[in-house]
Formats: sequence, structure tokens, C-alpha cells
Amino acid sequence: MSRLILKRLALTALMLLGLAVVTFTVANIAPGDPARLAAGPDATQAMVERIREERGLNQALPLRFGYYVADLLTGDLGTSVYTGRPVAEDMAKFLPATVELVLFAITLAVIFGIPLGVAAAVRQNKASDHLIRLIAVSGVALPMFWLGLMLQWYLALELDLFPLGGRLGVFADVPPTVTGMYTVDALLAGRLDTFAEALSHMLLPALALSLPALAAIIRVNRAEMLEVLGRDYVVNARAQGIGPGRIVGAYALKNAILPTLAMIGLRFGWMLGGTVLVEGVFDFPGVGLYAAKAAVSSDFEPIMAVTLALGAAFMLTNLVIDLLYAALDPRVRAQI
Repeated sequence: MSRLILKRLALTALMLLGLAVVTFTVANIAPGDPARLAAGPDATQAMVERIREERGLNQALPLRFGYYVADLLTGDLGTSVYTGRPVAEDMAKFLPATVELVLFAITLAVIFGIPLGVAAAVRQNKASDHLIRLIAVSGVALPMFWLGLMLQWYLALELDLFPLGGRLGVFADVPPTVTGMYTVDALLAGRLDTFAEALSHMLLPALALSLPALAAIIRVNRAEMLEVLGRDYVVNARAQGIGPGRIVGAYALKNAILPTLAMIGLRFGWMLGGTVLVEGVFDFPGVGLYAAKAAVSSDFEPIMAVTLALGAAFMLTNLVIDLLYAALDPRVRAQI
């Protein structure tokens, strides 16, 4: 197992280096002059040249990339033109909000997706199976931003059940920062009212974000359950009089869950990138909205930082899924 972890960590480091090369190259060949943007519209040419020299923008591209990697290793992500603050400071503020939203969304998708996939497989071609498959198809077909707008219109504006957007109400107090995730920090501080407020603001964007993942989990889990339920050892278990509940839970689901775990990991990484649209619709202050505002301002350093952070999170998620595979599947352990 330790050899697998070392191999995956080495591969992750190489992939992160490749991602850094791509993001740095794209940011430096994109239209726009970072020195001019940093100096402002009223700056003289001499001021622009001074900023270009201070930031090393007049140096050769390979040398600048070397400095960029060295800064990354020390935690220096540059300074945002849009906010005027260090990008690392902005990331520490906005990244926990995105992680909290994605964790809540993937939790909803797993809690509902796995039981619905099992129910659809057990009642194959029945009315409930058709209804569940309709939900799965809708999750794939409906764009997240449109679903978010519909949730805002009906549940927030028409029924007034949930807040329209944001992370907390205007008059709500932010809980003492421990993790940066408001629900967790509110519970740690014993402030249940703030926890409920943060949860209500997060529910609609989490629903919009979770529906595609829910659909994917249903489809994969249903297909795997149908395959496992048709195998000889399951048929033999039925012939021995073992109850259907035990067959589904102890035999079928245990063997069908591995591909579903892989799908959950892939969807978690995909949801990290999908927060750009959802956070924009709900004005949810995470790294997705931060990157979108930076892109409008041609502020490249925050975009590079967000890309690297989300890429690293996706790769680490894949590492965790690989380790779970090795822990749960003896065939994988035998190949290590």
C-alpha cells in the first residue's frame, strides 16, 4: 500500500507541474498587458515600465516560469489587480466557501443517488424505475445555471422558502473563523442560529450543483447493481432462501459500489470546476465567483491560482479513490 501511495504522489506532483506549465503559458500569451492593468488606466508609460520591471515581466519566459514555480513553493501566489490583496489571502478567504458548497452538494448526491440507483435496479422496468431514470436523464440534460435560476424564481421568489443568494444574511454575524466553512465554524462556536442561516443560503446552490452528480451516480449504480444481481452467486443466494434485503445489501451493493465510488470521485472534481456557474448565479463568494470576476478584469494571477488549487483538489480526490479501491478490492491489492 505504501508503494502505491508513493507512486500516486509522484504522479500527482508531475501532473501539478504540467498544470502549472499550461496555466502559466496560457496566462502569458493571453491578450492584455498585466503591467498596464496593475498600473491603472491613468498611468504614464514610465509607471507601466517600472511595474513591469518590478514584477519581472520584462524577463524571458522560461526565467519567469522558474521564478513562478519558486514562488509557488513558498506560498506566494502573487497579488490580485482586482482586489489589490495577495492572492494567497484571497484564496484562504474564498476557497473554504467553495469546498463547503461542493462537500454539501456531493453529500446530497450520494445520500439520494445510491439508494435511488439501488431502487431502480431492484424494480427494473417498473414505474418507479422509469421515474428514477427520468430524474437521471433530467440531471444530465438540464444546465446548472438554468436550474439555479429556476430554483431562485420558484423557491426563493415565489414561495419565499430560501434566501435568493449570498452566504449569510445581511444582519447575520460571521462565526469565529476556524476552518473558513461557516456551517462547521458555527457548530464549533455553538451558534445554531448562524448554522441554520448558513445552511439555508447554501441549500439552493448545492441542489443546482448536485443534480448532474446525482444523475451520474444513479445511472452507474443502477447499471452495476443490475449486472451483479444477475451473477451466479446472487442467484444461488436466492435459491438458498436468503432474504432479498440481505442479498441487495450484503451481496449486490457491496460489489457494485466500487465503480460508483470512482464516479463520485470524478464528479467531485467536476463539481469544483462547475462552481463558477453556480456561484455566479447565487452570488456565492467562493473561488468560482472570484475567478470569474478576475477573468472579466484580465487579472491572470488569481485565475492561475484557482486553476492550480482546483486541479490539485481533483488529483488528490483521485488519489483517495485509488486508495479506497485498493482497500476494498482484493484484486487491486494483489497487483500492488
